[in-house]
This record gives sequence, structure tokens and C-alpha cells, in this order.
Amino acid sequence: MKFFNLQSRRQRILATCLLMFTLVQFVPLVATAQNLGGAPATNKAVQGQTAAQPEGAFLNLVNWIGNVIAPVGAVLCVVMAVVNYTHGRGVARWAIAAGGLLLVSGLTRLIEFWIAQGTAGV
Repeated sequence: MKFFNLQSRRQRILATCLLMFTLVQFVPLVATAQNLGGAPATNKAVQGQTAAQPEGAFLNLVNWIGNVIAPVGAVLCVVMAVVNYTHGRGVARWAIAAGGLLLVSGLTRLIEFWIAQGTAGV
């Protein structure tokens, strides 16, 4: 009986590894789609600044955190909350962390909107 459980566990581990190796093949496609390449990101921070200058680099960092890192972290927290729920553990810490990450994302988007409105001469 233990032999069959060990065999099915090995098969699940191998299937998971195969799935992970397959999904890793798509990472270059996503990374290429988000790359600016050799072109500077002009008119993104202060008028006339590029991403290579401090103002543009800071704006790109804030955009990266608010638009990519925080939402992806929130999704991972929701996944962990679902996993913990299925195992009968507490989910409050994961749900609060997901809400906090979405709050960070929303606040950075709000600040970005206010800055964009303020540059119009208001």
C-alpha cells in the first residue's frame, strides 16, 4: 500500500516539475514585451527628462511597484489564502496582505493621476 502512495506522489512531483519547466519557457516572451529596449522613456517624469535621469528612474520605479509588483503580490496572497482555507488554516493574514498590496497599488495610481492632472497647468 505504501508503495502505491509513494509512486503516485512521485508522479505528481514529476508532473509539477514538467509543468514548471514548460511555463518557464514563456518568461522571455513576457520579459521582452515589457522592455523599453534602447529607446528612452521620454515625457514620463518631468518634461524633457528620460528614464536614464533620476526623475525618470524614480517614476519608473514607482510605476513598477504600483502597476506590477503590488498586484502580482496580491494575487499570490489570494492564492495562499485559498490554499490555507483548503487546509483548514487561518486566512486573515493573507487576505489582509492582499488588501494592503492592492491599497498600495491604488494609491500609487491615484498619485500618478494627480500628478498627470497637475502638469496640465492646474
